[in-house]
This record gives sequence, structure tokens and C-alpha cells, in this order.
Amino acid sequence: MQRAEYRKNEWMWEARSPEEAVRLIESGHRIFLHGGCASSLPLEKALAERARGLSNLQVFQMHKEGPEVLAAPELAPHVHITSMFCGKGVRQAIAEGRADYLPVFLSEIPLLFRQGTLPIDVAIVQVSYPDAHGFCSLGTSVDVARQAFESARIRIAEVNWRMPRTHGDTFVPLERFDAFIVTDRPLCETPPSPQTEVHEAIGRHVAELVADGATLQIGIGAVGDAVVHALRDKRDLGVHTELFTDAMVDLIRSGAVTNRAKSCFPGLTVTSFVTGTRKVYDFVDDNPSVVFWGSDRVNDTALIRQHHRMTAINGAIQVDLTGQVCADSIGHQIYSGIGGQMDFMRGAALAPQGRAIIALPSTAMGGSASRIVATLSPGSGVVTTRGHVQYVVTEHGIADLRGRSIRERAVALMAIAHPDFREELRAQAFGRRAVPLI
Repeated sequence: MQRAEYRKNEWMWEARSPEEAVRLIESGHRIFLHGGCASSLPLEKALAERARGLSNLQVFQMHKEGPEVLAAPELAPHVHITSMFCGKGVRQAIAEGRADYLPVFLSEIPLLFRQGTLPIDVAIVQVSYPDAHGFCSLGTSVDVARQAFESARIRIAEVNWRMPRTHGDTFVPLERFDAFIVTDRPLCETPPSPQTEVHEAIGRHVAELVADGATLQIGIGAVGDAVVHALRDKRDLGVHTELFTDAMVDLIRSGAVTNRAKSCFPGLTVTSFVTGTRKVYDFVDDNPSVVFWGSDRVNDTALIRQHHRMTAINGAIQVDLTGQVCADSIGHQIYSGIGGQMDFMRGAALAPQGRAIIALPSTAMGGSASRIVATLSPGSGVVTTRGHVQYVVTEHGIADLRGRSIRERAVALMAIAHPDFREELRAQAFGRRAVPLI
């Protein structure tokens, strides 16, 4: 197709219906689904209908916003999902054995696709409309989608007029798709999590550890948003993070983020995917100051550690008294995934004046359970090892674990546990001789 035809939108003549597009998918195919708010609900619904006449479809995906139509129980004889970072839509399917969880560092997933360890037959992605040169953008989620697109034999797209055109390693020629549909529909939105006094206190404590000129990576959720809100009085912060959110838009607009002091790629906000509301989608749309790269680059520890004052701030479900961090499961029940936590925790710890921080509320279940525990719940996965943790923060303070023995760690972590549980933790620690009996 000639460039002029793209200018006249004559490419739209080649669009198909969702049902026609998914006819390219056959039994036994291994299918990648675009993640986050870039998941293509029209194509997934069409695939769910086609799957009823097929067998042994293997679906690989990250966290996805919106309905998980392929996780429906009635499709289990036809479709099996493997999630590399679980959202709420697949947790029940995993718990019931109708889907699987693949624990893996986010930085390594593109390599698994590229080497054929996880071969991909079909990539289903959502992209922006093509520019005058015929290039679409992968939009809000480049992360592992870039390599899935390159590795797949068959490529199917939803071209959505409302998908942001993001900058960086996001552009793919429309002509490389074997089929595409055209839509004009809103992207899924995830409103910011409600803030509480506990979250705000955590944010203030974390802000004490963030120096002016630091480069930030901040995880998802209410704690991450609270941290961002607490940083508005900082100066010359930079951003190199896998996830970019509404809260970070506010931080940039406040003037706290300038990216001027970054050791790598000064002047640029570097990310891999966004999630949030129309606010963040509009902010990244055709914004050359925000660049998107694949997870194998953004989450590369060798690159992360080059940032002076790199500061990684991530959440957890539980932390035991030795410093082991569980962030992907509640006991045996898979809740989320390893993601990029270890990529950034290790990179930040190795960076000049870097800091690796785990931040979490001290309690769960309405205050009836402590998140600081003597031992992790049976079945819990250790995402960040006790050898990698530097700081743990709750609303009750900061525990600095650097250079501390098991006994010293236990004392420091009990001090930031909720007061209602400190005596119980001390009694449990005494029983294991983790701390001196004083």
C-alpha cells in the first residue's frame, strides 16, 4: 500500500470482522494476548466463540484489564491459559486448575519468546491507527508484547482509533498483520485506589528515603500512589519504571519530576506500560518525553544499576522476620506475579547511592492479621529474598536491614509491625531463638 493511501485511510478497506480475523487460529495454536488496558475484547470474544470448535488452544498472557472471556469454565476443554502475572479475572481459574501460573521475571519473558522456549504461533494485539507511513503503535503496553509480535507467525490486530500513539520501540507496520479489525472504543480504565491514613503514613516514611535527584521505579496500587503523592516537594526526580500511572502524571505536572538528573536518558521518562484512566492515556499520547521500551530493556538490571540514586519502591503481601518477601501469593493461592520487582530491587541495590524499598501496610483482613510475620504462610512464594532486601516500610516506620543479622532484622521488623502483634511476634521469635531474650 502506498503512503498516500494511508493518508486517505484507504487501509481501512482491508479491515475484517472479529469473526473473520480469528479464523486464522487453528487447534493447537499457542496464542499471546496483549495485556493491561491494551487487551482486545472484541477479538477475544470472537476467539471464545471459535474456540468451542477447536482444541488444545494455549493462551499466554500478562495481567489484563477487563473481562477474561477465555477463562470461562465452559471453555476449559478447549482453552488453557498460562498467566505470567495474574489479574483478578484468572485467579479463580488457576485455583481450580483450569489455568496455570508461570513464575518468571518480567525482564526474561521476551527472551523466552525470542529463543522459542515459549513459542508463539499467534499474537493478538491492540494498536493505534497507522500514520502516513503505515506504522501503528503498540500504545499503552509494549512490555512483552513487542517481542511476542516479532516472534509470532500470525499477527492479528485491533486498530483502535482511541489507542494512544506512544513513542519509543512501539511502532509496527500495519502491513505485517495478517488480519485486523477497526474499532473506536474507550480503553479499559483503572481508577486510582482509595487512599487511607495508613497509605499516607507509608508514603511519608518512604519519602524520607527518596533523595532529590533520585530516579524512581514505583509499583502498582494504593501504596504506590501514596508514595507518589508524598514526593511532590522533591526536586529533579527522574522516572525509569516498568509501570506508569495517573499518579505519576500528577508528579510530573507538579514539577517534582524533571528527569534532568538522570544518569541514563536524561530528559526522558522511560517506561514499559501504563495503566490508569484517560488522564494517563492522554498524557502519553504523542508525547516524545515519555518513551516505551520492551521489558527486556526497561527491566534490565545492568541498565537499572547505571542510574545514580536509583530508588525502587515495591509492595508485598507478607514479610517474615528474616526479610523474606512474598509478593505473588496468599499462601498457596496465586494472587499476582513476580513481575519486575526483583529486576528493580537488585538493580537499585547495585546502583550508586541506590535504594531498594519494600512498602506495605502492617496489617491485612481489616486489621485482624499481621503482614509482618514470624514465618511466611505455607505455600507462599519468596519473590524477593532476604539477601536482596534493604528497607522495609510500614505506616509505623522504616526498618533498615542492610548489614543486619537475622536477630537484628527481627528486632527491626517487629518495631514496624502493628503494635497489636508485636508481643505475639516476639514470643514466636523467642521460640525460634531468632532474637535475644531481653
